Amino acid sequence: MHHNAWRAILAALADDRAREIYARIVLAQPVDEALAALPAKKAQRITESLTAAGLISATADGFDVVPDVFARALASAGAPARREGVDRFLQDGRLIGMPARAADRRAVLEHLATGVLAAGDTVPEAEINARLADVTDDVAGLRRALVDHGLLARAADGSAYSRT
Repeated sequence: MHHNAWRAILAALADDRAREIYARIVLAQPVDEALAALPAKKAQRITESLTAAGLISATADGFDVVPDVFARALASAGAPARREGVDRFLQDGRLIGMPARAADRRAVLEHLATGVLAAGDTVPEAEINARLADVTDDVAGLRRALVDHGLLARAADGSAYSRT
C-alpha cells in the first residue's frame, strides 16, 4: 500500500453519499437502491473513488469491503519515531522547550552544557553567548539556568564562563 493511502481514503470518504454507500457495504446492506437514487455519474464517481482508495472491491454480486484497509494505510504511513530522553525537548539540536519536571530539566541542561563547553574550558562571555545561540533563542535565560544549576561557573567580573 502506498505511504499516502490514507489521503485517498479520506478523500473518498469526504463525501456524505460516499460514506453512506461505504457504510452499507460494510454492514452488508444492499447498495443498488442507494446508488440508483443518485445521478448516474455521481454513483459511478463514488464507486470508483471507493475502489481506487482500496476501501471496496467490485465482485460479480456487487461490492465487498477490503479487509484491514485502515490498518494497512496506517502501517504504510509510518508512525513518527517516538523521541525519548532529552531528545523530547530538542529539535534539530535546538531547545524547543524547557522541561517542567526537575529531573528532565537537569538532564537537558547537562546535555546542553556538555555540548557548548568542554569540561575545564573557560571562554569569554561573548563566546558562550554565541555557542548558546546555536541551541536556543533565549541565550540569557539558558546561560542563567546553566549557572543556577551549577553546570557553568561565571567569573566574578562576568567576563568569562567555565564548565564545572
